[in-house]
Amino acid sequence: MPRINLLPWREQQRKERKLTFLVGLGAATIAAVFALGASYIGYRSMIDAQLKRNALLKTEIGALDRQIEEIRNLEAQKQQFIARMQVIEKLQRSRPEIVHVFDTVAHTVPDGIFLNDLTQTGKRFKFHGIAQSHTRVSSFMRNIEASEWLAKPELEVIERKNDNANSGSDFTLYAEQAVSATEDVEPAAKGAAGKRRATAGNKP
Repeated sequence: MPRINLLPWREQQRKERKLTFLVGLGAATIAAVFALGASYIGYRSMIDAQLKRNALLKTEIGALDRQIEEIRNLEAQKQQFIARMQVIEKLQRSRPEIVHVFDTVAHTVPDGIFLNDLTQTGKRFKFHGIAQSHTRVSSFMRNIEASEWLAKPELEVIERKNDNANSGSDFTLYAEQAVSATEDVEPAAKGAAGKRRATAGNKP
């Protein structure tokens, strides 16, 4: 019976399998390297694109911040302009007030009272004069209270100059200006005119 030696064939088969494994392993390694390279390139592209978008957003945000700052500056200038306009308007509206006040004083002083001095400190007025009687001073205070331009009459002192009953009494009286420059002077002036006429008709 003949004998066949199979060892060389098996050895050849093992070499072929080993070569096939190494080729497959190399191909897999190359594929993995390519996959990793493609992934790195893809992620890098995404990162670069995001960085570009971030830079664009920063640029736009900087432009918006500058616009906001300009708007704030314009708003501040607007407020300053409005404040100046209000001051000018207040000054313009306050010009006729002193005229109305002195006109009111002329109409509220009753007969029998002679003013020697009138001083103003802010909105507060000080009247100093001579009254024929305490009743005249009381009438003067009522007229001030009823006027539109003066208010809060306050008697500081009243005293007779000497023992002569006909010499009169010195008095000092305070009052405050009732209407400020920020209020509408026209309606107040109309009301004051009506009250002055009523007060003039009721003088003692």
